Amino acid sequence: MLFSNQILQWYFVNKRTLPWRNTKDPYRIWLSEIMLQQTKVAQGIPYYKKFVKNFPTVYFLAKSKEEKVLKLWQGLGYYSRARNLHVTAKNIVENYNGDFPDNYKELIKLKGVGDYTASAIASICFDKAVPVVDGNVYRVFARYFGIDKAINSTEGIKYFKQLAHEVMHMENPRDYNQGIMEFGALQCTPKKPKCTSCPLNTGCLALKNNEIEKLPVKLKKLKVRKRYFNYVVVVDALEKTVLRQRIGKGIWQNLYEFPLIESDKEIGIDYIRENLNLIHEIKECRDLYKYNEKAVIHKLSHQHLYTTFWVLYTDEKCKVGVKFNRLEKFPVPVLIAEFIKAFKI
Repeated sequence: MLFSNQILQWYFVNKRTLPWRNTKDPYRIWLSEIMLQQTKVAQGIPYYKKFVKNFPTVYFLAKSKEEKVLKLWQGLGYYSRARNLHVTAKNIVENYNGDFPDNYKELIKLKGVGDYTASAIASICFDKAVPVVDGNVYRVFARYFGIDKAINSTEGIKYFKQLAHEVMHMENPRDYNQGIMEFGALQCTPKKPKCTSCPLNTGCLALKNNEIEKLPVKLKKLKVRKRYFNYVVVVDALEKTVLRQRIGKGIWQNLYEFPLIESDKEIGIDYIRENLNLIHEIKECRDLYKYNEKAVIHKLSHQHLYTTFWVLYTDEKCKVGVKFNRLEKFPVPVLIAEFIKAFKI
């Protein structure tokens, strides 16, 4: 039996019931695929449902304010996905009359849409014979065909994409693409794959050569950078605080945060007092204390943020203050959202 037929047969028996699985609406498929980048399915489902409820069509998303999009995205991370989502929705409405392109070449031109997402939309929504290659597919191919090329190298990416073209099911690309991704997610998992019950085990070279744990091969990641974030949480005479929007490129673009003092190592209370000039809204401090004794370590893909919250009470009145009970209205990074939830004046 051909590889692609075995994948299809397995998929029809084992596929999960997912909220985007019974539709060919490119808007909803696009939404789900963008969300599932860097996000597990179980975590993504509530966000998908929330987005569809608030933005049932691409028109609703396009006319929404970016701040609302970021707020609904809060907790998913990789916020550039949300910003790109908003930009592309506007593009679809303004330049495509609200209809997504029906082919790979046009889809990949959309902001935030790469090879994988363009392939997924083209095949799932428009039945185009364009193979998808994501982390699950890399793993299945590397193990079954015994490929030791690095999946994150230029050579490896090109090789696996060509292989994907050669083995895909041309008559049913929609179910085949979903099937091989599902196979990698449920059967050929990163750890403890279900090899004994696998329908492909008789032809799997990694199983035959005892190389399941070695494949796929991936080049080592970049060195993780350490950053030290010190957030100064102002409580003024009216029990208001200060929020600032992060601008420019970098993490958390356009999200809100408390005034930030970044340092090259952990710092003490004297350093905060000496640098209050960085918080232009405040000149005098009545009381200052460290909220969390140990730094909260927030791990991102290539950097770890060692975060300390400093609470500052002042008898001054902030020029542009925000009531604490309104903070939940603003899109903020998840570690700040957790602080806001826990903090009591």
